[in-house]
Amino acid sequence: MFHFENFNMMMFPDGRSFKQKYKAYSVSMLNDRSDVEKGGKIIMPPSALDSLTRLNVEYPMLFKLSNGKKNRTTHAGVLEFVADEGKVYLPYWMMHNMLLEEGDFIQIESVSLPVAVYSKFQPQNTDFLDITNPTAVLENALRNFACLTTGDLVAIKYNKKIYELCVLETRPGNAVSIIECDMNVEFEAPVGYQEPTRSRPHEQPQQEAVEYVQEEVPFAGEGNRLDGKKKKDSQLTPQTVVKKVIARGIPDYDHPYGLIKFDRNVKAISDRIIADETNVENDVDNFQGAGCSLKKTRK
Repeated sequence: MFHFENFNMMMFPDGRSFKQKYKAYSVSMLNDRSDVEKGGKIIMPPSALDSLTRLNVEYPMLFKLSNGKKNRTTHAGVLEFVADEGKVYLPYWMMHNMLLEEGDFIQIESVSLPVAVYSKFQPQNTDFLDITNPTAVLENALRNFACLTTGDLVAIKYNKKIYELCVLETRPGNAVSIIECDMNVEFEAPVGYQEPTRSRPHEQPQQEAVEYVQEEVPFAGEGNRLDGKKKKDSQLTPQTVVKKVIARGIPDYDHPYGLIKFDRNVKAISDRIIADETNVENDVDNFQGAGCSLKKTRK
């Protein structure tokens, strides 16, 4: 059932490394070990601890898991050495990534991984956007992980809901250790996420053209001063004022900043005179007939 093989690797000073085959089972086979599902660590048998101790391995203990039949690999840490001999227990998401069935053989090797400095994740569902602070949630969940592997689909639990995230990239290598490290984390847009379409603003009605009317200033002709002095040349030339006429209801977009105008629609004097004369003519027909005086005249 067991196969133990020593071969030269550069991770330990004495040139020896741990390599063993076990039967893989999901954590559901154990009683009351749901805590293993929350992270990326496995449970190994006590004999593995004895072999690792004699090999004088480096800590923390990290392992490479390989499924030769499906050509799948991943990396994990170890949580405990309490499994039955010849068996190893994995989180369900790790079994799914490795395409393992209950009781399939996997090969476990001890490895040394570089410390992570960067990682990028992609949520597999848009529900992940409902989390208020996803970076803090992910940081808290990764405390139960020992390493990350590019291409893995890890599962984290938050508010009684499981979220799956794909590890798109890790630096400085495809497999990194995340124990006691300062790692920058980025998120890719979730699978199925679509950018919200911005509604086009309603087309504004075309503004009426602004007309400019030239009006001559009244009393701009020549005149004589009472003191006998001659008027200046600028006062002798009739001045012309350009008046801007804007349609009603259209704002004046050329209005100077900081200037307040109190425009009033005042009728011209000629229009008011004509209106007064018309009212007088209309009043002629009113109050016709003989009048009476309240005060009697003395004879």
